[in-house]
Amino acid sequence: MAGSVLKVEVAFALPHKQRIVALAVPEGTTARQAVEMADLPSLFQELPSDTFLEAPLGIFGKAIRHPDKEPLREGDRVEVYRPLQIDPKAARLERAKRQAKGQ
Repeated sequence: MAGSVLKVEVAFALPHKQRIVALAVPEGTTARQAVEMADLPSLFQELPSDTFLEAPLGIFGKAIRHPDKEPLREGDRVEVYRPLQIDPKAARLERAKRQAKGQ
């Protein structure tokens, strides 16, 4: 159905603040375009405005390799991921060191 409108959501969260923006987008809208339409910089003014331009994206917890090319489907929830604060491998190594000292 050409010209259809899809209902989707765009989600972003900080540790202290979360938002899910419901959108009606034209069929063929990509995940990246939906993030732009959600206008997250106005909702998260404490972050630099370019935070959302290149952020990794996913749909229902599954990372998208090419968010600029990934067309959305009815009911999709696009998730904007924050950069990791610490490498998971480094965090595991630190935990293991602390546990070894405690024993």
